[in-house]
Amino acid sequence: MKQHPGIRRAVCAGLAVVWLLLAPLWAACAETAGAPDYALAESWAYFADGEGLAADVFFVCPTVFSGTEEIFNMPMDDQEARSSFLGAINMEKGIYDASACFYAPYYRQIGLNVYALPEEEREPWLALAYEDVKAALTYYLENCNDGRPLVLAGFSQGADMCIRLMKDCFADEATRDLLVACYAIGWRITQEELAQYPHLRVASDEDDTGVIISFNSEAEGVQDSPMIPSGVRSLAINPLNWRTDATPASKEENPGACFTDYSGQIVTEIPHLTGAYLDPVRGSLRVPDVSPEDYPPVLPLFAEGVYHLYDYQFFYRSLQENVAVRLSAYLQAQAAQ
Repeated sequence: MKQHPGIRRAVCAGLAVVWLLLAPLWAACAETAGAPDYALAESWAYFADGEGLAADVFFVCPTVFSGTEEIFNMPMDDQEARSSFLGAINMEKGIYDASACFYAPYYRQIGLNVYALPEEEREPWLALAYEDVKAALTYYLENCNDGRPLVLAGFSQGADMCIRLMKDCFADEATRDLLVACYAIGWRITQEELAQYPHLRVASDEDDTGVIISFNSEAEGVQDSPMIPSGVRSLAINPLNWRTDATPASKEENPGACFTDYSGQIVTEIPHLTGAYLDPVRGSLRVPDVSPEDYPPVLPLFAEGVYHLYDYQFFYRSLQENVAVRLSAYLQAQAAQ
């Protein structure tokens, strides 16, 4: 018998309360619950992929795991999830790998079922995901970096993880000095977070370095989403004109939207698909020249007009160009020291 959605939500909510109460014990048992060992090749989707490049990119995958009524974090031995994980990385990899050697860890990401819970109940599962991501970055920094410039990047849940890394690991000045930029696309960063973590800076131009680049794409009229709940204002930058105010960029300023498959191949490229401007109240990126009918949300978590799944695709070429611009600016500044 199919379980009623209301019953399923109630069960998940009840489980969340239990996990919140047991979080300290659960965290202590994380090592025996399948924590990846990042000294092993099998714990990485990509490890040092690329030769002769001046920088590295550490990329954190978006959500691909659905979860079940009993499982809230992706098991490392779930082969179907690992295949989807690799494919989702490939969809964005081309933005970064022309400029930087590519690293991307597998991690026990949360499932979509966790996002169905109230936000305040998600943290035990998110904390486990972050435990893995931090361990992977720590392994990379201690064993692979050797002083190389570093691009931190992610999408959706991966962007959330990147912002957590910025708050935590990049508070250290020596680590922060390595940072070209953090591309935390598809998640929010707020003024309150900047006040709490004064070492964080958001991008204000196309070539500043050591900064967070973030935006969330929406149709005009959307007032609520899982990424920017109603009443929250996110700090963002327009990926077409690299402005942080409401100055619109026309679609002629968009060098190319690229729609990729799980191999990373560009299936369709559309120059000048859409312009964009920042909403001064929400801080979301308004996308005026496409229709929600043509670019549906796909997942039930998102309402019509929430273009979350297209954040990278709508602005693919502009982001690709910007990674090279920021890396060049970083290398020039290093050479001048």
